[in-house]
Amino acid sequence: MHRLKSSDYKIYSKFIANLATKLTSYYYSKLNKPFKVSNKLKGNGYDPVTSADKAFEKYIRKQIKNRFPDHQVIGEEFPQKKTKSDFTWVVDPIDGTRSFVIGNPTWSNLISLNYRGEPVLGLANFPVLKKYYFNVSDKISYVSENGKKKRIRVNKAANFSNMKVSAAFHGYLSLNKQKKIPKILKLMQFPCIDALSYTHLAEGKVDVVLQCANKIWDIHPIIPILRAAGAKINTWKNDNPVKAGNIICSSNKSIHNKILKILKPVAK
Repeated sequence: MHRLKSSDYKIYSKFIANLATKLTSYYYSKLNKPFKVSNKLKGNGYDPVTSADKAFEKYIRKQIKNRFPDHQVIGEEFPQKKTKSDFTWVVDPIDGTRSFVIGNPTWSNLISLNYRGEPVLGLANFPVLKKYYFNVSDKISYVSENGKKKRIRVNKAANFSNMKVSAAFHGYLSLNKQKKIPKILKLMQFPCIDALSYTHLAEGKVDVVLQCANKIWDIHPIIPILRAAGAKINTWKNDNPVKAGNIICSSNKSIHNKILKILKPVAK
């Protein structure tokens, strides 16, 4: 795993914390108004994108370009900016666009800084909830809310008998496949809402999160936040979560391995 120097962590974590504040201000000054919605799939399903998604991404790209002009950028809504830099920013301007469309406050701005392909810093900014999550090293993550910063950790004391499981398949896991994992269905007792569920795990509020069909911009920003908070995170195939797809994250290794075993029938 690639790691940054402590001096680099300081520079980049300060940038993303400042960016979170700017993004919330930008939302309330420019984007908290009627917006246009279109469907990327054009009748073959539903994958909404709004004018706000595009405005947010342009704004984020501009902030990155102003501060780190040689860095690469991969975003959900616009073409990749390729350079020879070892650093790449991965941007989901609005994670939870469906929530954004209907006025659910759980949507967020997700941004990661990748070094040689590995996410090393992440930001999950929730403008309506007025809080953001980020890590400052590979060992320390924070939530900042109401101007106060608090270190967050997963609930290491959780065990299989008392764990809180947050899961959602959003139509990506067929009914036949769901029938192969009845134990998981029985354990799904807590809501799973966009990236907020991942951050809830980092805070110790839930102990397992299962989600399907994550794109790299959905999960790369979350990976370093979770790892620095002590979480285990993989694909359902127990592969590197950088590959995205179906994701499992857990508060400790014991729970993680047990859930992976239960998921085996649908992890092929």
